[in-house]
Amino acid sequence: MTGASATSFSSLFALSAEADRAALIVSVHDVAPTTRPWIEDIITEVAHHGAAVCSLLVVPDYHHRGCFTEDRAFVRWLQDLEEKGHEIVIHGYFHERPRRSGETLTQKFMTRLYTGDEGEFFDLEYEEALRRVTRAREEFTKSGLTPRGFIAPAWLLGREAERAVADAEMEYTTRLTRIHDLRSGASYPARSVVYSVRSSWRRTVSLAWNDLLARRLNDSPVARVSLHPPDRDHPAIWQQALRLIDCLIENRTATTYRDWIAEKRLQQRS
Repeated sequence: MTGASATSFSSLFALSAEADRAALIVSVHDVAPTTRPWIEDIITEVAHHGAAVCSLLVVPDYHHRGCFTEDRAFVRWLQDLEEKGHEIVIHGYFHERPRRSGETLTQKFMTRLYTGDEGEFFDLEYEEALRRVTRAREEFTKSGLTPRGFIAPAWLLGREAERAVADAEMEYTTRLTRIHDLRSGASYPARSVVYSVRSSWRRTVSLAWNDLLARRLNDSPVARVSLHPPDRDHPAIWQQALRLIDCLIENRTATTYRDWIAEKRLQQRS
């Protein structure tokens, strides 16, 4: 990260000591047995930068490589993380969407260009979405985990799929720019910082865009930083993400989606 960018972050988040502390949610996506080495490094490093708890988005059967419940060491690791205050979130089921013949330009753009064939719940029909979410929740519960939220891969959640998520009694979901409390019906604007690292031009654009986006986070009651395993492999991306967390945590409290929504519900009742 350049010195200029680091300086801009520091100045952007200088608030008075009397100001109420807002929230920072660091979410770690694509948690699965095959990505565990990257996830462990990410959790450790962001903790060193002040984000002691994260929302961990766990994929039950990541790219059809085997259900996470088959890896008992992985399950015990998740249980330990949950006991330490991290949140376990259901993140799709396969995190994969097969291409179909006759797709519209919109479907191709959203599922192939915007996300690389991973928009699993983008246009999934109600019954199949309900089946996958219900199955995932049962698997998590039998493994001693207590997921409250469901977040679709790439935040692509179609209308029918969202109805299925609510009917499966999940408490909340998120999109790129909002947090939705499915229990109360409340919806909160909250744009997430996220990186795209699949190509060099995507990385360049991500760095520039997130530098600009940081300017809009100063007054937001909740800031979101969404991290993926490949982010850790690109030094410029990773350094910017950590620097942003450093600046945000100066005036914010690290929390999880679960705990932030619980706090909002209490505020609404008072």
